[in-house]
Amino acid sequence: MKLKLTRLNSGTDSTIGSLCIDQGLSTTDTYFTCEDEFRAVKVENETRIPSGTYEIKLRNEGGMTKRYANRFPDIHRGMLWLQDVPNFEWVYVHLGNTDEDTAGCILVGYSCSIDAISGGGTIGRSTEAYKDLYKKVVAAMDSGEKVTIEIG
Repeated sequence: MKLKLTRLNSGTDSTIGSLCIDQGLSTTDTYFTCEDEFRAVKVENETRIPSGTYEIKLRNEGGMTKRYANRFPDIHRGMLWLQDVPNFEWVYVHLGNTDEDTAGCILVGYSCSIDAISGGGTIGRSTEAYKDLYKKVVAAMDSGEKVTIEIG
C-alpha cells in the first residue's frame, strides 16, 4: 500500500496537506493532514519532517501506544510509525487538529480550515479519519503488503 501526502499550504505555524491512498492509476480515500511548519534548521517539536518516502510499521511501545490502546481497544495494535526519518525519532501518523497536537508527526482529518493570512491551518473530524485510515493500513500489513508514505 502506498500513501501519498501532498503539502498544500505551508505557514508560520503549520502545514496543511492532502493524504490519499494511491491505487496505481487512481487514488482513493483522501484525508487532510496537519503538520508543523517547514524550518531549514530543525527546532525540537516545532518542525515538520523532510519530504521523502518512508516505510510505515507498527510500534507497540511507549506512552502514546498505551493511550491509543485504551482509547481504541477494538482496533489498536500499535502506532503507525514512519521509519528512518532523518534527524527525527518516533514519527507517527495520529489524530489531532492543530500544530499544537504534533511534535513532527502527521495528523489526519476529514476537514480543514486554511489560514489565508499566515498560511497553514487546522484539520477537523480527526478521530473518524484516523480510525478509518488505521484500519486500512493495518489490513494491508496483515495481508503482507509493505506500507509506505511518499511526502512531497
